[in-house]
Amino acid sequence: MVKFSKELEAQLIPEWKEAFVNYWQLKKHVKKIKLARKPAKPSGPDALTKWGLVSSVLIDPVCSAAKKIADTLRGSTSDDGTVAQVAIRVRSENLENGQVADEAYETELTKLFNEEHEVRLFFEALDKDLNKVNQFYEDKEREFLEKGEELNKQLQILQDLKAKFTEKRHRNSSSLKANGNHEESFSRSSSRRGSDFSSESFGDLLNENSTEALEEGPEVATLEKCGVTYTNSVTRSSSKSKQRGKPKTGMTKRIPSPATPTGAITALTAMLWDDLVSWKSMRKDVARDFSISNKKIQCAEKMIRSAFVELYRGLCLLKNYSSLNLMAFTKILKKFHKVAGHQVSTNYLKEVKKSHFVSSDKVIRLMDEVESIFTKHFASNDRKKAMKFLSPHQQRDSHMVTFFVGLLTGCFVTLFSLYVTLANITGVFSSKADPNFLEIVYPVFSVFALFSLHMFMYGCNLFMWKRARINYNFIFEFSPTTALKYRDAFLICTTSMTTVVGAMVIHLLLRHNNTSTSLVDAIPGALLLIYILLLVCPFDIFYRPTRYCFLRVIRNIIFSPFCKVLMVDFFMADQLTSQIPLLRHMESTACYFLAGSFRTHQYATCQSSRFYREITYLISFLPYYWRAMQCARKWFDEGDAIILANMGKYVSAMVAAGARIIYDSQKGTPWLILVLVTSTVAMFYQLYWDFVRDWGVLNRRSKNPWLRDDLILKNKCIYFISIALNVVLRLAWVETVLRFHEGAVEARLQKLFLASLEVIRRGHWNFYRLENEHLNNVGTFRAVKTIPLPYRGMDSDD
Repeated sequence: MVKFSKELEAQLIPEWKEAFVNYWQLKKHVKKIKLARKPAKPSGPDALTKWGLVSSVLIDPVCSAAKKIADTLRGSTSDDGTVAQVAIRVRSENLENGQVADEAYETELTKLFNEEHEVRLFFEALDKDLNKVNQFYEDKEREFLEKGEELNKQLQILQDLKAKFTEKRHRNSSSLKANGNHEESFSRSSSRRGSDFSSESFGDLLNENSTEALEEGPEVATLEKCGVTYTNSVTRSSSKSKQRGKPKTGMTKRIPSPATPTGAITALTAMLWDDLVSWKSMRKDVARDFSISNKKIQCAEKMIRSAFVELYRGLCLLKNYSSLNLMAFTKILKKFHKVAGHQVSTNYLKEVKKSHFVSSDKVIRLMDEVESIFTKHFASNDRKKAMKFLSPHQQRDSHMVTFFVGLLTGCFVTLFSLYVTLANITGVFSSKADPNFLEIVYPVFSVFALFSLHMFMYGCNLFMWKRARINYNFIFEFSPTTALKYRDAFLICTTSMTTVVGAMVIHLLLRHNNTSTSLVDAIPGALLLIYILLLVCPFDIFYRPTRYCFLRVIRNIIFSPFCKVLMVDFFMADQLTSQIPLLRHMESTACYFLAGSFRTHQYATCQSSRFYREITYLISFLPYYWRAMQCARKWFDEGDAIILANMGKYVSAMVAAGARIIYDSQKGTPWLILVLVTSTVAMFYQLYWDFVRDWGVLNRRSKNPWLRDDLILKNKCIYFISIALNVVLRLAWVETVLRFHEGAVEARLQKLFLASLEVIRRGHWNFYRLENEHLNNVGTFRAVKTIPLPYRGMDSDD
């Protein structure tokens, strides 16, 4: 049977942990009471005899009197078993102006002879926790009730706008249809009516329609997130038509006098043509405004629906918070009753059950209201469909995934051992071997090796975040039903490496069996193309939600700073700064196979091309540029100067990367000094930001010296080891200057090894970065997302 302390640790809301009952501290108090109740027994027969004599003469009368007093205080039991008097009384006091919301509980505890001190400390701690839980519950309840009221207003405004938009569309479509019928009748009768046709008829019809539309009045509802404004389309169209009717200065066209038949016909034709052009322009404007308004309404509806989902999630968390704390109070009072043997716990538990966080039913009623509203307005009265949005069920971990991870790991180890053996036998990596083989295999194999290593580190991150109860799904705003789990990340990693190594073995065997060289050398490129097609595959296979989320994040990164920056966006951009070698290898592979170099075997073409070198330099800068632009956008949105300092870190990295590129092409002592200076400055800048800003450590005044006040890992030495490891791995750039490698094969392998170290450093950095973010959410009790609402400063009656 699982202990309640472990069950509470597993089920409590991590962001609200400090607001829960301190069950573990209360258990320590109960243990102290238990130890205080054990009398010190003398040892030896003489001591036992002396103790019996002293107790019979002096202590027994005192104990008898104390027992009578204690029985009276506990509550003497009558013959029928009823308790006559209780030994504890919990009285409530209003802290401010008699408001129930600020109610505090204080226990009046009668002194219980030798254990009064420990019992008093226990009930003081119990009162403190009860007041804390009650106050937190009231604050959150008030917050959610205000959100629910605001969402009801927003929904009412949305419904009113939808009704008005539908009515306007019906009216305008009717008026346009009427105008169309009038145009047809006019074309049929214009030859009959001739000069007797009055020009006022068409204009009066337009003016009548415009007046009818203007009676509604222009509705303006700003959608902050959508960035559009709802306006009356007919008002704007009529104003445009009036502007078109006004002649421009210096551009007045002379109309012949209507005195003559020719002049009358010309004037009538010009007037009818202007009215017809104005009517067609109005029709286009109305259609365009209908489209824009529909998009605005859909955007607002999506925002309000998401806000209702988050409100319901918060209410479920608050309900769970209430039940867990009630269970904690019940369990700890039961333990106290077993140890102390007093009936005071029953009276205290009654007060707990009468407290606000247990007795209030506002959360339950609001949950029912949210369910009914969501079912009616967002699920077409389908309750089952509504509950899929409001309370989605998380998928359980499948043992099949674990089985395939183990199976594919064994296959990878076997195939890799086979590949190494065949490569040594055939001598493809020796100095005398064909250099073309290395040019084909190395870029593709490096891409998949670095990608698989990154997925492995991400799987380790997911595993550690789950063990440490870091709510990464909430931080990244992932859906719990489709978010990648650590077993899934390991499955992707093992599948990728097994497929790649298997393709490399086939490529090596076919190459030495006199098969067509062009077809054999196309295998690595075909493998990369298959993975790219799988990434964009629209079918619901192989983690489509994760793939599409990845593509969406990459799109936001590429279009920085034009997209709003979320946590997952700049977190992924940081990952890209550690995968610059992977991006370079992808560019090399694309050049080889798109340019057809695998057919001509002239692999020096891409390396000697000026365009190829410029693309290589651009790739070295792009991840840092994207990250700097994200900082610029975030500073523009939030206005925090610290974000500009973070932007400076990536600018310094760009300068250091540029100095290394120049040093590669132009050797010399001045360039070497420039590389050392810029790289050293960038390294210290990055280390400071890693430790102080991203990890939140190196705080001298912290409770944990040189760390931070709150730590998730219990062993502090792990943090100091991680700091030292991060410093060592940041020094990998020294190899690019000193160049320890010799030979083509050794140079490639060493570059791959250094790139792998950077990926490992980034995976190691990820855990502490998200730990610090999680602790920031815990410090503000932030467990529910804040969804921006579409309508600001509006009432439903407007």
